[in-house]
Amino acid sequence: MHDLARQATSFLFVPATRPERLGKALDSGADMVIADWEDAVAPADKDGARQALAQAVGALEGPARARLLVRINAEGTPWHADDLRVLAQLVEQGVAGAMVSKAERAQTLHAVAQAAGARAAVLPLIESVAGLDAADALAAAPQVVRLAFGHLDFQVDAGMACEQGEEELLPMRMALVLASRRAGIGAAVDGVTVDTRNPERLAQDAARARRMGFGGKLCIHPAQVQPLHAVFDPDAAAVAHAQRLRQALAEAGGGVCVLDGRMVDAPVLKQAEQVLLRHAWAQQRSAARS
Repeated sequence: MHDLARQATSFLFVPATRPERLGKALDSGADMVIADWEDAVAPADKDGARQALAQAVGALEGPARARLLVRINAEGTPWHADDLRVLAQLVEQGVAGAMVSKAERAQTLHAVAQAAGARAAVLPLIESVAGLDAADALAAAPQVVRLAFGHLDFQVDAGMACEQGEEELLPMRMALVLASRRAGIGAAVDGVTVDTRNPERLAQDAARARRMGFGGKLCIHPAQVQPLHAVFDPDAAAVAHAQRLRQALAEAGGGVCVLDGRMVDAPVLKQAEQVLLRHAWAQQRSAARS
């Protein structure tokens, strides 16, 4: 039921006040599109954003609805309860689920899951020190399929002022990767790259995320989707090498063997299998869009 949300690499934000952008976002090739009821919507426009999204969803085909998430306003805001009410209606129509902004308590995620229904995928957005401290509990909450990192808000909450490379955030990023692994959910989703006109910066950020064990990244512009996929999707050489590794170990009957002068054992095989799984997902995405 939640396979797409678990496997997705790219998550593209669209303001819910701009429903005309929804089709373009879905056509961008993004695995999932996040209609935003939170930061992208002014307080006076919250009601209108809900209505606009509900109308836009009604015009979508089923497969497109299944690629749609909604970022809801945080618990404790005046808009949270109404967001949950409309979210439940959208999930009934086939929307995949919710990204929960400023997630800090497992009880909040329980309430979101209960309100949205069993079919809803839940993705907590970790944007504060309290959220990071609760990462294990959030990852283990019902219907949570991924953790996502809101690193810009996190910096503000923690009083940080990161350099461009964001080395200061490496421990926080790794904490979310490990919490996801402990809970057995999908690999964590890294935060946005704000420079939308710099594909090289996006590629650098995405490569760091991939090396650290993230399974995807949030995007804020359609132009970021394909460069992101280019980093996360294995190229032909990587796929061929992984296949050779698997074949060599199979021919050796398991255990240990040597390929191209390098030892091949169980951990190396597991890495190769991960490459082949990412390749299979990329092929599945391509087939679905063709």
